[in-house]
Amino acid sequence: MLIGFLLIWLVTALGLWVVTILVPGVNTRSAGDLMLAALVLGAINAVIRPLLWVLTMPLTVLSFGMFALIINALMIKLAADLVPGFEIDSFGNAMLAAVIMALLAIVGFIFLQWFLFDAVFWIQMGPGHPHFII
Repeated sequence: MLIGFLLIWLVTALGLWVVTILVPGVNTRSAGDLMLAALVLGAINAVIRPLLWVLTMPLTVLSFGMFALIINALMIKLAADLVPGFEIDSFGNAMLAAVIMALLAIVGFIFLQWFLFDAVFWIQMGPGHPHFII
């Protein structure tokens, strides 16, 4: 459990570091501030984000899931507001950071499955379902 927590914290910090490289409006003063921002973002995502997901479910469904990016951008912007050494200039930069973090999560998911299982399983069918490969 602790190893999983530390791994997620490290991966989040790595993702934020990539964001600071790619997005000019996202800055950090030190690696410690980046690690603290990743920790705060993880705590926000564990506590506040699930509540926002439930409250904004109709908007998320109507926007075909695109509103989830706005929620993620709000969480990243909130983390930047709480950590003094981690700064995001505008909400647009937070949106771009959310998109990059989502893309990094998808790539990470693919590589994790590829390294662990030697294949990528997008859909896992249960008994009674027709078998087809996506």
